[in-house]
Amino acid sequence: MSELFETLFFYFSYPFVRYALLVGVLIALCSSLLGVTLVLKRFSFIGDGLSHVAFGAIAIASVMNLTNEMLIVLPVTVVSAILLLMTGQNTKIKGDAAVALISVGSLALGYLLMNLFSASANVSGDVCSTLFGSTSILTLSLTDVWLCVAMSVLVMGVFLLFYHKIFSVTFDETFASATGVKASFYNLMIAVITAMIIVLAMNLVGSLLISALIICPALSAMRIFRSFRGVILSSAVISVVCAAVGILISVLFSTPVGSTIVAANIVVFLIFWILGQVTGRAKA
Repeated sequence: MSELFETLFFYFSYPFVRYALLVGVLIALCSSLLGVTLVLKRFSFIGDGLSHVAFGAIAIASVMNLTNEMLIVLPVTVVSAILLLMTGQNTKIKGDAAVALISVGSLALGYLLMNLFSASANVSGDVCSTLFGSTSILTLSLTDVWLCVAMSVLVMGVFLLFYHKIFSVTFDETFASATGVKASFYNLMIAVITAMIIVLAMNLVGSLLISALIICPALSAMRIFRSFRGVILSSAVISVVCAAVGILISVLFSTPVGSTIVAANIVVFLIFWILGQVTGRAKA
C-alpha cells in the first residue's frame, strides 16, 4: 500500500496530472448539477445526442483543417441543444425521437467525413479516441485548464443564481409559466449550459460515455434522497468522488480515463441502489 501512495505522490509531482484531476473534477461537478434537471425533465439521453452532434462537428472541423475545433463544435452543439430542449409537445417530432434522429445522423455523418477526408493515417484510432475518450485529458495546457475553470465557474454561478427558477421549471413548467416565470428563457439557459458541458466533457470520457457522466450520479442520489436539494448535493459529491477516483486509478494502472470514471459511477449506483432497497427508500 505504501508503494502505491509513493507512486501516486510521484505522479502528482507532474503538472499534467494535477491539471487532469482539476479539470475532471470540475467537469464532473457541472455535469451532476445539470444531470438532475435533465433526468427529471425526461431528457436523460440529451447528453448522448449532443455528444454525437459534437462528434460530427469535430469531423467537419478536421476536414476544414481548423486548429481550434471550438470555433465549430461549440456553436453547433449549442444550436442543437436549443433545438432539442426547446422542442414543444405540439411538434411533429417529439423530444426523444428528435434526440435519436440527430444522434444517429450526426454520428454517421461524422464517421463518413472522417473516412472520406481525414488527413490522418490512423482514422480508426482517431474515431475510437473521440468516442471513448483519449489521453488528451493528460496533455492539457495551462490555457485549457483556465478555460475549463472559467466555464465551470460560469455554469455553477448560473445554477446557484437561478436555482429556484430552475427548480420550478424542472418540476412543473406549465405552473411556472402561469406564475410569471419565463420558462422558455430558463429552458434556453439550460440548453446552452448543457451544450457547454458536453463540449468540455468530450476529452474526459468521449462521445459515447458522456450520458453516464450526466445521468449516473443523479440516479444514484435518487435511490436515497427525495428532496431536490438533497439529490443535487449528493449527486455533486458522488460525481466528484467518482471522477477523482477514476482519474487516479487510470493514472496508477494505465486504464482508459473515461471508461474508468464511468465504471466507478456504475459501482456507486449499485451500492446506492442496494442501500435504497435495504432502507426502503427506493422507488417501487
